[in-house]
Amino acid sequence: MAKSLVIVESPAKAKTIEKFLGPNYKVLASYGHVRALPSKQGSVDVEAEFQPLYHVLPESQKQIALLKKEADKSDEIILATDPDREGEAIAWHLLEALGIDESGKSPTVKRVTFHEITKNAVQEAVANPGHISRDLVDAQQARSILDYLVGFNLSPFLWKKIRYGLSAGRVQSVALRLICDREKEVQAFKPEEYWTIEADLQTEAGTTFRARLQSVDGNSLKKFDIANETAATALVDALTDQTIQVANIKRTEKKRQPSAPFTTSTLQQEASRKLGFSARKTMSLAQKLYEGIDIGNGAEGLITYMRTDSVALAEVAQQEAKEVITSLYGADYALKKPRTFKNRAKNAQEAHEAVRPTTIANTPDKVKPHLSSDQYRLYRLIWMRTVASQMAAAQLDATSVDLSAGERFILRASGQVIRFAGFMKLYIESSDDAEEKDDATLPPLQEQETVSCQELLPEQHFTQPPPRFSEARLVKTLEEYGIGRPSTYASIINTLTARKYVRLEKRVFYPEDVGMVVSDLLSNHFKQYVDYNFTAQLEEDLDAISRGETKWQPLLKEFWEPFITLLKQKETEISKQDVTTEKTDRECPECKKPLVIKLGRAGRFMACSGFPDCRYTEALNGEAKEEPVMSDQKCEKCGAPMLIKEGRYGKFYACSAYPACKNIQPLVKPKALGITCPACKEGELQEKKSRYGKIFYSCNRYPKCKYALWDLPIEEACPKCEFPLIVEKVTKRDGTYRKCPQEECDWKLVLVPPVKKAAKKPAAKKAAPKKTAAKKTATKKTTAAKAPPKKKAATKTKKAAATKPKKD
Repeated sequence: MAKSLVIVESPAKAKTIEKFLGPNYKVLASYGHVRALPSKQGSVDVEAEFQPLYHVLPESQKQIALLKKEADKSDEIILATDPDREGEAIAWHLLEALGIDESGKSPTVKRVTFHEITKNAVQEAVANPGHISRDLVDAQQARSILDYLVGFNLSPFLWKKIRYGLSAGRVQSVALRLICDREKEVQAFKPEEYWTIEADLQTEAGTTFRARLQSVDGNSLKKFDIANETAATALVDALTDQTIQVANIKRTEKKRQPSAPFTTSTLQQEASRKLGFSARKTMSLAQKLYEGIDIGNGAEGLITYMRTDSVALAEVAQQEAKEVITSLYGADYALKKPRTFKNRAKNAQEAHEAVRPTTIANTPDKVKPHLSSDQYRLYRLIWMRTVASQMAAAQLDATSVDLSAGERFILRASGQVIRFAGFMKLYIESSDDAEEKDDATLPPLQEQETVSCQELLPEQHFTQPPPRFSEARLVKTLEEYGIGRPSTYASIINTLTARKYVRLEKRVFYPEDVGMVVSDLLSNHFKQYVDYNFTAQLEEDLDAISRGETKWQPLLKEFWEPFITLLKQKETEISKQDVTTEKTDRECPECKKPLVIKLGRAGRFMACSGFPDCRYTEALNGEAKEEPVMSDQKCEKCGAPMLIKEGRYGKFYACSAYPACKNIQPLVKPKALGITCPACKEGELQEKKSRYGKIFYSCNRYPKCKYALWDLPIEEACPKCEFPLIVEKVTKRDGTYRKCPQEECDWKLVLVPPVKKAAKKPAAKKAAPKKTAAKKTATKKTTAAKAPPKKKAATKTKKAAATKPKKD
C-alpha cells in the first residue's frame, strides 16, 4: 500500500515524478481542472455574495473516483499541481471534489511546488511542504467569476443585437479592440511622398562606399524637405560635378548588452518571430519539455516552468552557464560576475525563475536525437537565450563620416565594425519592426581626402501605415498594457480566430466584418469595459487579492453593479438594425430606395432598404452581383425556364418563377452509378458533392430515402454477411482495400498494401522514444441521415489525453 499519494495535473508529469520518489509514493494526475462553473446561467449566485456553484466536470468524474479510492488507502495527500495561481486553485478544487479537509489528520494534506521537474527539485519540494495559499485561490476564483459574469451576460446581448453564437470576454474583447483600432488606423492612413539622395563614392584606392545627403546650405534635411521629384532633380543637378572631400571623421566605441532570459510572454514573441510558431503551439511544446522527456536516463524535465513573469536565474544556473560558456567559447566570453535583469512588464509576478534549461550542460546538439523537430527548435531557442544572457557584452566601433560637396552640401556615411562579438556570437534578439540593416563597413578615410562620385541616386519613398498586429506584437502590446496574464494569451488569440472575429494572413491579424461590428458595439456602448487602462487596473486589483491586500467579494460587487445596470439600459436602447445596418447616400438601381450596408453570414454587403420587396444586393466594394443567366433547362416542377445563379457554394440552377416556384438544382448533375440502393431497394446510388466539395454517395430518392456512404460503393455482395454491396477505400495507413459497409461485419480484403516507411537509424546507439499511437475508433455505422454521414474524429482515451487547457 502506497504511504503517500501525490497528485499532479499532467499524466506525463506523473510518470516523470514517480521515478524520483520511490516505492512509498504513488503519483496520479488530475488531468488539469476537475471542477468549474457550469456553462449556463445561474452558476454564480450574485445575491449570496457572488457564491460560485461549482460542479465536477463530467470528463473528470471517473478520475476523481480513482483519486478518492487511492486517497482512502493513503496516509498523506501531497498536492503538487503547477506553481501558479491556477495550479493553487486546482489543488483547492481537488480537496473539495475529494471531500478532504486540509486541516484533517487522516489523511494529512501537504502542498508542494517545484519550478523544474528534476530529481533534486522534486525531492527538495517534498521534504519542505507548505499549505494551500487561500489568497492565490481567492484571486483565481475572483478571476473566474469575473470572466463568467462578463461572458454569460454580454454574450447573450451580442446574440440579440448581432447574431447567435457570438461571444464577448473581459480580456478577449480588449484584444479584439486592439486589432480593430489598428485596422482603422491603417485604412485611414494617407501616404506622404518624400525623397532621399544617396551617392556611390570611391576612394583613391578604389574602395566604394555610400553616403546620404545630410544638409543643404547649413540646414539639416528633415524627412519631408525633399518633397517631390522636381526638388530631388534640382538637388541632383546642383550636386553634379561638385568636389567631394572628407570633412570630419567621428569614431565612438559602443557596447551592446544581451536580452534577458525568457518570460512566458517574450518566449511566445520570439518563437513567433524566429520560428513562426503560434502562441498556442509554443506553449504546447514548452509544456512537453517541462513535463519530461527521456534523453538517456529516464524522463526528466528539460526546462523550468514555462508560465512565469520573472527574468531571474538561479545561482546554480548562472554558474552552469559560466562553465558552458568558458568551455565552448573561452574565458573572454564569460562574465566574472553574473548579470541580473530588471523586469519591465506591468504587473509582473516574479515568484520564480525565468524559462531556462534545467541543466545548461544539456546543449541542443546533445538532446536533439531525443526530440521532435519542433521540440528541438524551441529548446535550442531557450538554451541560446539563457546562455547568451550570461555572456560578455558585444563591443562595436561605430564610425560617422561627414563629406563636403562644394560649399552648399554635406553628405554623411556611417558604419560599424564588431570588435568583439560577445553574446552576438551565439544569439541576437529579433524585432517586431522591419529588420534594420546593419551599417556597412567603411573603408579607411582621412580628413581632407578627396573621393570621386560614381553615381547620384535619388529615391522616392512613401510613409507607411502603422503595422498590423502579428502574434508577437499583440502579445507584447497586451503585456505592456498589463492586460490579461501571459499564460492566457494563447487561448485569447485562439478564441478570436475560432470565433472568426479575426483571420491570420501572412502572420498578421486582419479583423473580419463581424469582428469589426462586435468591437464597434462594445467600444461605443461599453467603452469602460474595453478600455485598456480599466482592464489593466482590474488585473492589478486581482493581483492585490493574491497578495492578501484586499478581499474578492467587494471587488466583484464594485464591478458588477454598474456593469449590469448599463447592460440592462443598453438592452432597451439598442436595436439589431442600429448595429448591423449602416445607411449610405446611394439609391437602389432597381427601385430607387436607399441602399444600406448590412452584415450577413459571409460579411458586410450592400442591399436595398426595400427588402423583401426588392432583393437587389451588391458586393461592398461596389462590384454589382453577377446577373443570373437564362439557361436552356426547364423547371421539372412548373416548366418555367431555369436561371443560373451564383450562391455561397458556387453556381446553381434556380427556377425563374421564384417565389411562386422555389425549385433549385445543382449545376452539375449527380453521376448515376447504376447500383440499386440497398436500403430502399427502389432508388439508385449517385455520386454527389457536399457543400464543402467532398465526394459522397447517396440514394437518388432523397429525402424519402436517406441512405449515404463516404466510400466508393461496388455492386458485389459481401462474402461474409451477403450484404448487397461492398465499398473500396484508400488510406496511407492501410493502403487500398475493400470492406463491408455494415458495422457488425468485419470482412476486409487488402488490394494494395500500404507503403512501408524506411526505418530510421537510432542516434548515438539510443533508440528514439516511441510515440504512443492514438486508438482507432470503430467505423461509424451507415445510418439514415439528411446529409451524408460525418466522419467521426478519433477520440483519445483519458490516459492518452493532454492536460486540459487552462482558461483565461
